[in-house]
Amino acid sequence: MGDGVAIEPENDTVVAPADAKVGVVMEDSRHACGLVFPNGAELLIHVGIDTVQLKGAHYKACCKTGDSVKKGDLLIEFDPAAIRDAGYQLVTPVIVCNTDRFSGVHTAATGAVAAGDQLLTLSEK
Repeated sequence: MGDGVAIEPENDTVVAPADAKVGVVMEDSRHACGLVFPNGAELLIHVGIDTVQLKGAHYKACCKTGDSVKKGDLLIEFDPAAIRDAGYQLVTPVIVCNTDRFSGVHTAATGAVAAGDQLLTLSEK
């Protein structure tokens, strides 16, 4: 799919990491969304591993395809305890889907991060 990072969420929300357009929201499962940034980067945020199997249970999409969002805007709410109780991990991949458009995708942070912290940097070709 592409390069990126994985986050183990400590709360129950996903917020926009920067100003972007919502390219896609998984309408039925509500567990993931794709963002398109002004530089052309396409980012997938996927809450949990194999959580599409939950068919939307324990997730609420707070945006829709085509929305313009600002850094910090709420994208997805979820119930971490219910997802874990259903047997799923909450590891959340954050993946640049069009890495071929950039000369590099670099991790900008490790360890604990807060909403709004920079996670990735992209090098233009």
